[in-house]
Amino acid sequence: MIRSSLDIFNRLRDRETSIKLAKKIREIARELEKDGFEKINIMHVCGTHEHTITYYGLRALLPNNVNVIAGPGCPVCIVPAREVDEAIKLAEGGIRVFTYGDMYRVPGSRKSLAQARAHGANVIVVYGFMDAIRISRKDEKQSVFFGVGFETTAPTVASFFVRKEVPRNLLLLPSYRITVPAVRYILQGDHNLTGIIAPGHVSTIIGAGAWSFVAEEYGLPVVIAGFEPIDVLLAILEILKCIKEGKPRTINEYKRVVKWEGNIVAKKIINEVFYTTDGDWRGIGVIPQSRWLLKEEFSEFDARKNFDVKVTNAIDIKPGCKCAEIILGKAVPTDCPYYLKACTPQHPIGPCMVSSEGTCSIWARFGGHKIMELKNKFREEVLMK
Repeated sequence: MIRSSLDIFNRLRDRETSIKLAKKIREIARELEKDGFEKINIMHVCGTHEHTITYYGLRALLPNNVNVIAGPGCPVCIVPAREVDEAIKLAEGGIRVFTYGDMYRVPGSRKSLAQARAHGANVIVVYGFMDAIRISRKDEKQSVFFGVGFETTAPTVASFFVRKEVPRNLLLLPSYRITVPAVRYILQGDHNLTGIIAPGHVSTIIGAGAWSFVAEEYGLPVVIAGFEPIDVLLAILEILKCIKEGKPRTINEYKRVVKWEGNIVAKKIINEVFYTTDGDWRGIGVIPQSRWLLKEEFSEFDARKNFDVKVTNAIDIKPGCKCAEIILGKAVPTDCPYYLKACTPQHPIGPCMVSSEGTCSIWARFGGHKIMELKNKFREEVLMK
């Protein structure tokens, strides 16, 4: 079984296959350019996709008229500063606050949870909700779990509430967002997108069918893609084929994991515990029906209803920081005057430079800016053979 899994990964990372796909992409892109498609903008909404694209240098394989844009796919990056401030206020008030490692260093309005802990606030980094439950069961200390994420992490928390396994001294500060409304929000606005690569992890929960509105309502092809280089290249190729044929549709490239209907059990669990409402997205604003909060029957576990966590005058984006534009796909990290100058992974100014799924962090760690500089050279040496 292990050898079989390794074989699959090796095939999905095969260099020769990747180059063949890239040449096919160039061929169709050239035809589309003759048809008037001077710029084909494809947005993905997944930090792991951005990691794959940057780490493997996939943008260097693409022709000039095909542009892959990172959208709001980093769950940590879009948490409003106000909600980070709420968690800090609780921790500074003596409440034990559990959080994910990615969330630990994300700046709030004036400081991060890491900085608050350095000054005595009670903050503990955990891998997940189960760790918070395990620690809370050992004592009676009042605790709060800062729950952050998209559709993939919400059911991992909700399941414990459904099974009544959450100790009474552990409350939840929910900061969950829903990706489909964010994509709809972008498509309803002023955009120049030609296709969408839908997130694989999220789609395992909500299903490939949840993205069919992109083709049906907005006339754009959408491909649910896996996370290996060939997955991404296949997604780009399928989008170009749809454009060439003039037939936008929903394609599930990630069939080995994603079902059309998704994970029915996980969706049921989410609906049992959370209700949907409008939500703030850092750098974007309010997106209708994009946030999950605890239902009334679980209010005894709701940190906002049990503690005074009201925060005013929150600052989402620092002056000069381009995180808002980067989250929306309207800018790339090198457009920001702070990138790798005042803002680095060690000393982040904006949320995009913190998380392993943040675009700025990925570009900084894996040379995204250098890949763009080397693009023409690589194309001439490899793809033109």
